[in-house]
This record gives sequence, structure tokens and C-alpha cells, in this order.
Amino acid sequence: MEDYKYMTIVEWSKNFISSHKLKPKDRFLTEKELCEIHGVSRQTVRQALMCLENENVISRVRGSGAFVASGYAQGDTVGQIRNIGVISTYFTDYIFPHIVTGIESVLNDSGFSMQLAITHNKVAEEQQALQSMISGGVHGLIVEPSKSALPNPNTALYEELRRKNIPVVFFNAKYPWSDYPCVAMDDEAAGRIATDYLFSQGHRRVAGIFALDDIQGHKRYSGFTKSCIAHGHRNAEDNVLWFATSDKNSVFTSGSNRLLELISESTAFVCYNDNIAIKLLQFCKERDISVPDDLSVVGIDDSKYASICDVPLTSVAHPQRRLGEAAAEKLIDMINSYSSDNGDIIFTPELKLRDSVKSI
Repeated sequence: MEDYKYMTIVEWSKNFISSHKLKPKDRFLTEKELCEIHGVSRQTVRQALMCLENENVISRVRGSGAFVASGYAQGDTVGQIRNIGVISTYFTDYIFPHIVTGIESVLNDSGFSMQLAITHNKVAEEQQALQSMISGGVHGLIVEPSKSALPNPNTALYEELRRKNIPVVFFNAKYPWSDYPCVAMDDEAAGRIATDYLFSQGHRRVAGIFALDDIQGHKRYSGFTKSCIAHGHRNAEDNVLWFATSDKNSVFTSGSNRLLELISESTAFVCYNDNIAIKLLQFCKERDISVPDDLSVVGIDDSKYASICDVPLTSVAHPQRRLGEAAAEKLIDMINSYSSDNGDIIFTPELKLRDSVKSI
């Protein structure tokens, strides 16, 4: 994780020099200032400064600090590059690398550079990333919101972006109060498609597990309940377990008694995503509950794990890289046309059938 952090500071520093029109021999920021801006260790900042020095962007004088290098020509490097900030809740695993790769490929092809920040789904880290990118002079932002279903304290920063005419595109979800455009999968349709399929296979006692602190969880739950009602089952809300994304294991530990009770009363489960579905598969395996003979399971997102877990998982496919590409294309259109277009782009999901569902 530290590797990407110091490279993020390198790109941010180049953009800072350009946006603040610093000239050769002008004083650059101190180690302490960079630590405070980016919220990282001095070791990470020193790695970034060493890289900047090796690229002849800055020169350091012992006891005096860092200065823009005398031979540094902004026009050859930063002056022609427009920097886009990308803020994602996670990066190293699951579907996120594919989304970010899609964003990066479109930005690179269009002559933009990308500055990446990870929030770990924490609003405090989102605040830090927004502040850093605003001060660094980004030309636009692509953001996955943190805990999108909960009140967010960063509204003032988004208002600052609006005042400065810096366009923003959300991906996967957006805050209920925001009118910025969003590029996402149709999460309500995903929940409904997964549940409809279980009913089509003869299941009548269907339960669900959903995230309570993000909009995706709410929408997937909405699709689940609408399918249940359409099939004559109006008590769907009684057959649902909720979890906070920061404590997703609670369903399988402190909430295991309730989970076991639901399993005994159900023939099938719809899970918020593949991560939760695979945890449910493991939970069942440890208790000699056979999937799909005793319990059918459907996930959402069709992550790389869906096809390689113990019981290959039926899952609703997320567009992943295509979604990232669409988000980048949307932002570039807004930048090039000076448009405040707030139309969303919504992908229609498809179900990928595997072995985790049995007809009854």
C-alpha cells in the first residue's frame, strides 16, 4: 500500500508545481507539510522526494529544504498533462482493480494523468483525499463514495469543488444529496434478478444478507423485496440480515445464531455481494450444510472468486472495467465541453449461472 502512496505524492507534487506556477529555484514544500497534506509517514514522503530528485523535478539542500530544480521545464512534463483524481473505497482486491484499470486506460489514451487515493470506506480518509486533490489542482474527480447511505461530513468540500468548477463523477453509487452524475450497475435490478431466479427454480422461502451503510445495499435489498412481493411473499423484511461494511464478519460470528435460524427456515439466500456469499458458503461447509442440496446461494458482482470457490457461485455480473471506462469518458466529456451534465449512466446486469443453486 505504501508503494502507491509515495507515487501518488510524486504525481501530486508535479501537478502542484505546475498549478502554483513555481519557477526553478522556488522553494518547494517541506517534509512536514507533505506529511500533513497527505496523512502519511515521513518515510513515505522521503521516498517521494527522492523520486522527484532523481527525475530532476526538485533539488534538496541540506539544512535549507527542497527547491524546484534549476533544469526543470514544466512544459515538458506537467504543463501538457491534466491531472484527474480517482478516489476509491478499496483497490487491492475484488472488482476494484478492474474498475480502476478501466478508468486509467481511458485517461491515458486521452492525455490525462491519474492520481489515486484509497479511503478504506472511511469518510475521514475521503476528506483527506479530497483536500489533498483540491490543493493539488486536479482538473476533475472520479469518486466512489464512502458509506453512501449515511450522513456525510464532506459536503463542504464537494461545494468547494462546485465553486471551482471542478467536475465530479461518482461511480458504483452516489450520495442521496448529490446531483453529480453517477456511473453504476442497476443495483435494484441486480437484487431483483437474483431473487427472481430463485423463485423460478421453485424456491419459496428466500432470505437475504445486505449492507446497511451504503446505497448499493439498500437498492439490492429493494430489488429483493420487490421480487418477493411479486411472488406473493410479503414478509421478506423478516428474512433479512443487515451488516455494516466495516463489520461484515458479524453476521457469521455474533449473528450466527440468527443466521442458523434463517438457514433452517429457508431454502435459498440472496447475498449483498460475492464476498458475503463466499463467507456464507464457508459457514455452511463448517456446519455440514450442503450447498446447493440443503441451501441455494446467489451472489452479486461476479468477482474473480465466483467461478473458483468450492461451489462455483451463481452471481449477477458487475460491468467492472466497462464501468470504469464509462466513468472516465463521462468526466472527460464534462471537462472538454465545460458541461455540468448530471445524467447518470446505468448498466443493466446479467445473471451468470453456476452450481450454487438447485431446483426444487
